Amino acid sequence: MKTRNLPNYVSTTNACKLCRPMGAALAFRGIEGAVPFLHGSQGCATYMRRYIISHYNEPIDIASSALGEKNAVFGGGPNLKKGIVNVSAKYKPDLVGIATTCLTETIGDDVPMILAQFRSEVANPERLPLLVNVSTPSYSGTHMEGFHGAVRAVVEQLVNRPDSGEMRVEKKINLLPGFVSPADIRHLKEIFSDFGLEPTVLPDLSETLDGPALADYPLIPEGGTPLAAIRDMGRAEATVELGATLGEAGTAGIFLRDELGVPLVRLDLPMGIRGSDRLFAALERLSGRGCPEKYRAERGRLVDGLVDGHKYISGKKVVVYGEEDLVVGLVQMLAEFGARPVLCASGGKSGRLAAAIREATCDILAVQPEVHEGADFFEIAERAEELEPDFLVGHSKGYALARKKDIPLIRVGFPVHDRIGGQRILHLGYRGAMELFDRVVNGLIEKKQHDSTVGYSYM
Repeated sequence: MKTRNLPNYVSTTNACKLCRPMGAALAFRGIEGAVPFLHGSQGCATYMRRYIISHYNEPIDIASSALGEKNAVFGGGPNLKKGIVNVSAKYKPDLVGIATTCLTETIGDDVPMILAQFRSEVANPERLPLLVNVSTPSYSGTHMEGFHGAVRAVVEQLVNRPDSGEMRVEKKINLLPGFVSPADIRHLKEIFSDFGLEPTVLPDLSETLDGPALADYPLIPEGGTPLAAIRDMGRAEATVELGATLGEAGTAGIFLRDELGVPLVRLDLPMGIRGSDRLFAALERLSGRGCPEKYRAERGRLVDGLVDGHKYISGKKVVVYGEEDLVVGLVQMLAEFGARPVLCASGGKSGRLAAAIREATCDILAVQPEVHEGADFFEIAERAEELEPDFLVGHSKGYALARKKDIPLIRVGFPVHDRIGGQRILHLGYRGAMELFDRVVNGLIEKKQHDSTVGYSYM
């Protein structure tokens, strides 16, 4: 497996990542009655709202402390306090999730201290919404680190510590799905329910960022993880945390295990046959039940579909890019499909991507792909010139490369800005694999059909 040698300078051209507080804002959006709040300039909140809306096609309000030039000198504490008062009066939230930005991290605002002062200054602090804060300097890390950091902050600051000897709640499972689509979360909840398990999904974006059409605009949408369920996560029978590159520190699952004694089951994203098999095997152990027949049937239909379409995808070279955990799942799934990943790239820098891909595909792929961490699209395009892929798999930011190379782009993950339905893409489980397989194969067939001098209408 080849890995990239880092140059002795730092330069990014069209980043293959998004900023850290955006991930935190998305995580807070998945909590019932919560309002995301950015402690920084107004432009940060506006940019993130626009980016999120264009993918999910849902309105999202992100509050801001709206710092200006003088705050960079004198500090943003007064603006933060005033912003919380205004948000509390207008939205009446149950929780305000406060994430920092470049500006506030650079000037050194001590947000926990400011919030402690604020609570001591208000006349009736019990009437305040819950305030959860997380440090998310956008010049350091990616949106995924902001997302996981916010989830951990919520758990650290809200979960009740069980009394000594208190019994765990049987069949109550914490599910930390990572940054997946609303469709994925709905599917995961369906799977857990079919095993007789009651999951507390944190965060739960399944309704808050993919809701029904309403006559009136709600300031805070229905749905999200209930606060009472979050407080009770320390009494769960186990935590299932999804992610191949999370490591052994810094996640909510690790905190629940190490601080509250909740057993942790860490799995890769359940993508393709093998990834899904691992999830279903874990749920069989946790529930004491066998796999429901409907999922056995879905697995069988997936295998049948791979047999039907294998000849169209076998040996096709593919470049895969996006969030690290998603890339690992996609590469394993594409290898099962018969494709040949030649380049796997991510803007993340966990240091675990190459090892995770090797572990997931060592007995499927005869030749391991190149793996680039901390990559941007200039580098991806540069390598694509030599590797000559047949198609790309990733989000919409790869469209310019796909257009230049005149090859299909199979859109997955976040953000999907140039197509409708990004929030409804199903990536997980046998069902998600079947949908993605059809999209990949049909994309390759359409390309071949389009390039034919005569075209054809029957395969």
